[in-house]
Amino acid sequence: MDERKLVWTAPGTIGDLNDLPRDVRAALEMTEIPADPLGDPRLGEVRMLIPPLVRNQADDGYDLKMLIASAGRLELVQALTSGVDWIVDLVPAEVTLCSVRGAYDDLMAELMLAGILALYKEIPHHAGAQARGRWEPRQVRVLGGSRVLFVGYGSIAECLEKYLAPFGVDVRRIARRPRKGVDGISELSVLLPGADIVIVLTPLTAQTQGLIDEEFLTLMKPGALLVNGARGLVADTDALIAAAERGKIRAYLDVTEPEPLPDGHPLWSAPGVFITPHIGSLVPENRARAFAVVRENLIRWARGEALRNVISGEY
Repeated sequence: MDERKLVWTAPGTIGDLNDLPRDVRAALEMTEIPADPLGDPRLGEVRMLIPPLVRNQADDGYDLKMLIASAGRLELVQALTSGVDWIVDLVPAEVTLCSVRGAYDDLMAELMLAGILALYKEIPHHAGAQARGRWEPRQVRVLGGSRVLFVGYGSIAECLEKYLAPFGVDVRRIARRPRKGVDGISELSVLLPGADIVIVLTPLTAQTQGLIDEEFLTLMKPGALLVNGARGLVADTDALIAAAERGKIRAYLDVTEPEPLPDGHPLWSAPGVFITPHIGSLVPENRARAFAVVRENLIRWARGEALRNVISGEY
């Protein structure tokens, strides 16, 4: 009988993977990451690792980079997140890294659409007026006919574009790698000035950190709406506050830098800025969505089939 492959999964998640086909269960030995993984005698046997969704080394009591490096037979690391900026540099080239890309597309797209509509219809202002018991109508905008620019065009952006289509918007797209219907990043300075809504959904990389800087914001159309659903570090917070304070742009942010955003931080009160506290995937079925992708990859891996969401090349 062939050796069963040892899989270590995040503490408290073994129950999320107990409904596997019989042949997969026969091929894999599933167990949760032990309390002292670096001292565990079976560390050298681990073939697949599913790290915790939220990493806190102080709480976990071990260094994830050291754990991955010490697992000499490791073949696959399956992240429980769509973005892998937090782990990509910890995984050596000979080990496959996969994300759960696609698990949260509709959730993120719904939230981005809600944020856009909220600012176009001045919902933050009118909610504040209601809280004060005041009748303070403010002129609103029409979404139809707006020019939308996606900066970063992956599965979330594709989903959001479908949600925006019934409003009759005009869409342009930019990504790191140009392809049919999608311009390269070199076109950013050309397309930014004409966009009414700029939606940033890039991964966080060395190239995208600080992408939304003073130059980016200066190029934006006066009064345009910036939507950041990527990572807080993609934006220069000071530049963003300065642009909002001089009335250059408005912004909807589900991510910030720092995060959590401290009480009293000037970004909270920047004019025209609407913030939600990173709630894009904060739904009851969050965990089930992530593990649906993990489960599929476990089955594919056990059967020797092609994996989903393999991170390859430069992230």
